[in-house]
Amino acid sequence: QVQLVESGGGLVQPGGSLRLTCASPGFTSDYPSVGWFRQAPGKEREGVSCISSVDNTFYADSVKGRFTISRDYAKNTVNLQMNSLKPEDTGVYYCAAEAFTNYCSVVKTSYNLWGQGTQVTVSS
Repeated sequence: QVQLVESGGGLVQPGGSLRLTCASPGFTSDYPSVGWFRQAPGKEREGVSCISSVDNTFYADSVKGRFTISRDYAKNTVNLQMNSLKPEDTGVYYCAAEAFTNYCSVVKTSYNLWGQGTQVTVSS
């Protein structure tokens, strides 16, 4: 069974940066479309960004210009570089993968494969 493993979360001050990584051997074959989601305490899980099988990308308005999603084919990872972090970026970040071709989605019900999540806390 394909597994997704996230890493890179932690505690950072406002204005700081973190780089999240989602790893899976299935990214370059069966599950090329990858999304990043986050869930703050007491809130619904929301889509943050996604990357398609042909590396088209999408960003939620709340992170546009600050977050960058990218794919490392050599390592079979999808990364989320997060800059200029704000306290409202705090939450558990999850990656998800699906077998879409040529497009991606930030709708959580579109995905069947999920990682375990990594905590991101932005606080002074």
